[in-house]
Amino acid sequence: MKTILNVIWLVLSGFWLFLGYLLAGALLCITIIGIPFGLAAFRIGVYALWPFGYTTTERHDAGAPSLVGNVLWLILAGWWLALSHIVTGVALCITIIGIPFGIANFKMVPLSLLPLGREIVPTDQLFATR
Repeated sequence: MKTILNVIWLVLSGFWLFLGYLLAGALLCITIIGIPFGLAAFRIGVYALWPFGYTTTERHDAGAPSLVGNVLWLILAGWWLALSHIVTGVALCITIIGIPFGIANFKMVPLSLLPLGREIVPTDQLFATR
């Protein structure tokens, strides 16, 4: 079922969101200071490409540097990536078939706003550790 959802997601919004994250990552990697942010954009871009079967969790070893990084991320790239998720989510919610995919877009907004200090893990791994 996850594969079917991911393929539909890829066609409806995943590919375009992936390209947005790739663009953000490439722009952020231009400077040496921006490389960690660019890598985060690439990581989230892969998640935006194929999200079903994965979830995000907080990293407990992330401290003050990730807080500072999240503030910088929010200013540099987070707000317009979150806006792209919101616009895509609203567009998908117009149809009944697109509602689950729109909700998935809305669930990605917090990650696109504040990605540092979070990691993407398979849902099977998350539930196996509990």
